[in-house]
Amino acid sequence: MSDSPPPKHVYLVDGSGFIFRAFHALPPMTRPDGTPVNAVYGFVAMLTKLLSETDADHIAIVFDAARKNFRNDIYPEYKAHRPDAPEDLIPQFALIRKAVEAFNLPAVEMEGYEADDLIATYAKLAVAAGAEVTVVSSDKDLMQLVSDRVTMLDAMKNRVIGPAEVVEKFGVGPDRVVDVQSLAGDSSDNVPGIPGIGIKTAAQLIVEYGDLDTLLARAGEIRQPKRREALVEKADMARISRQLVRLKDDVPVERPLESFAKRAPDHDTLIAFLAEQGFKSTIARVEAAHLANGNKGAARDAAVPRMAPAPATYELVQDEAALAAWIAEASAAGAVAVDTETTSLDAMRAELVGVSLCVEPGRACYIPLGHRGAAAQGALDFGDSGGDREAPKQIALERAIALLKPMLEDPGILKIGQNIKYDSLVLSKYGVAVAPVDDTMLLSYVLDGGAHGHGMDELAELHLGHDTIKFKDVAGAGKARVTFDLVPLDQARDYAAEDAEVTLRLHRVLKPRLLAESMVTVYETIERPLIPVIAAMERAGVRVDPEALRALSRDFTQRMAGLEDEIYKLTGESFNIASPKQLGEILFDRMGLGGGKKGKTGAYATGAEVLEDLAAQGHDLPARVLDWRQLAKLKSTYADALVEQIDPRTGRVHTSFMMAGAATGRLSSTDPNLQNIPVRTAEGRRIRQAFIAPPGHRVLAADYSQIELRIMAHLSGDRGLLDAFTHGLDVHRATAAEVFGVAFDQVTDDQRRSAKAINFGLIYGMSAFGLAKQLGVGRAEAQAYID
Repeated sequence: MSDSPPPKHVYLVDGSGFIFRAFHALPPMTRPDGTPVNAVYGFVAMLTKLLSETDADHIAIVFDAARKNFRNDIYPEYKAHRPDAPEDLIPQFALIRKAVEAFNLPAVEMEGYEADDLIATYAKLAVAAGAEVTVVSSDKDLMQLVSDRVTMLDAMKNRVIGPAEVVEKFGVGPDRVVDVQSLAGDSSDNVPGIPGIGIKTAAQLIVEYGDLDTLLARAGEIRQPKRREALVEKADMARISRQLVRLKDDVPVERPLESFAKRAPDHDTLIAFLAEQGFKSTIARVEAAHLANGNKGAARDAAVPRMAPAPATYELVQDEAALAAWIAEASAAGAVAVDTETTSLDAMRAELVGVSLCVEPGRACYIPLGHRGAAAQGALDFGDSGGDREAPKQIALERAIALLKPMLEDPGILKIGQNIKYDSLVLSKYGVAVAPVDDTMLLSYVLDGGAHGHGMDELAELHLGHDTIKFKDVAGAGKARVTFDLVPLDQARDYAAEDAEVTLRLHRVLKPRLLAESMVTVYETIERPLIPVIAAMERAGVRVDPEALRALSRDFTQRMAGLEDEIYKLTGESFNIASPKQLGEILFDRMGLGGGKKGKTGAYATGAEVLEDLAAQGHDLPARVLDWRQLAKLKSTYADALVEQIDPRTGRVHTSFMMAGAATGRLSSTDPNLQNIPVRTAEGRRIRQAFIAPPGHRVLAADYSQIELRIMAHLSGDRGLLDAFTHGLDVHRATAAEVFGVAFDQVTDDQRRSAKAINFGLIYGMSAFGLAKQLGVGRAEAQAYID
């Protein structure tokens, strides 16, 4: 007998479900030795979150042992159609088992049974022992287990599934889910069911007749002839299906429920496993939690200080004397975290509302400069002038800027910001050139790349275990949302000062890691020096010819009208071409074209890929719709939108370049996106012609010549690549000649495009599955190209 106390709350985690959801949710990732680890990373992330939030005293991770089990003896075709696991996932299965061991959790599996059967068995044992059970999974097959003592948790969506949610899904309670599934079958598992009966019809029948056996016994009473015939002729298939979908809750399990008692992991073992995978951000999160729990002597990396959250004091600075004191403190410290609050996310159009400063963790200030307060809010709400209500007390904007400017420009004082490029742009409009700077967003980007996002909220939770005040909490949401200048000062103080204080704390966690992880050169010679350069580019903007864009818009409108006439003639009726639902009904219901597939909403899929396939089969309508969509997008996204986005003060378009947006290290452009303007079509080139230089200047286009492939040639020493560059050959064409076995001058444009996808896919870790999808070929063929 075990000495451990009886279970009160048991967590049974569908480990196999976690694996596949993690693999498909995350882009390809590899650890330092090249082993793929995206599923491992996602699995560990979900497990870490789960363990931090659960109150369970017993927990187990349950896996499928093998594809074949007792159900294949009943019905050999059960799950037989499923493809093999993706090649990039196969080596991750063993690593995920090691991850479970590193977290000191039991991993349970048994030959001949599925994970669902083990979960059903342990759930029954736990309920018999008087415990509550949470099944961590979103698998619909497990919904038959739900009861007043058993609930499900969809950890990805943080959604609890109880009896009401089961009824919403199946139309019946948990005790009749098996009956409904027996009738409806399940194409994903090759469960046959009764042909022509789906979930909705099955639920209606079970509700009417009570259970499957009664329904089958009285099938002759069914009024609809086809349904009656199917139920009579296929009754045995329904009974077989019931054996397939009903979970076995009496598996002779080898591990007792008591052995699932929750145990803390060995810290050294867990950190060693995470370090082997290269999961730096997860290590930071585990260490922060470890320290917060009082284990301060166990930090693994003395070069990276981990700070437990301290109670913070935030001050409202409303007079010059208080501001002067903060400026003096920042000057003495030699470093200060700075954040601005404004009326807009568009730095070029934003008005400064306030500035926050932080010199040491736990203490920060907010300096309101442009708040309008209750009077302005009243005028907005009620259409009056606000009467004689007092404006909030604050330092005059011009005076505050005059006091802050020397400190913000002092070369001996480091200004630290989160996306400080934005703050620099805002302050530059007031004559302040902020320098020198450090940026916590870019520090995180350099250190962790695509492992996670680099926004403040995510970084604060990840590295500090701190849940920040959200903008919607102080400014409202939806129609009730106001600009920051209308936020009451006490709320504005806490929100804004926290931003500066969290930024300083993040800086003290992230900056030391540069040296420890050999990333100083990347940050100091590439990312940090680019901040003022990119800010200057955004401030300068790009000149566009509004008249040329308006002329294009008119032309696109006329051509769209012509295409609409052609489309209506082909269909014989008018409809909303922009409506995917109406288009799907026209293509697949009324015209009877093949290949129509409905999504969860019941509407046909009519994306570009679907229409291109139909057009390739020789159908005119989808080809015309594609042409119409292209013109509609060019008109709305560029010809019309760019005119609206011209800044009236400069006559230029001012895009924002995101320095931490792309996992590859490139810049990305937003508001507006100037990097996605088509170049291969005549219409796209006409949009580009609207970008012009002022008199006496020219537009210069410059680009590295296949820089990534040159780097790859240098690092790999591949003779084929080196020869191509040495002789000035088109390297993609040379690759195509080698891969497809044709002469260099015989390579087609399509072969070159495929070779380009292969070249870049190899650089950035694309799997055979991903390449196959991009090229439209089988996975074996894609793997042969890679090989």
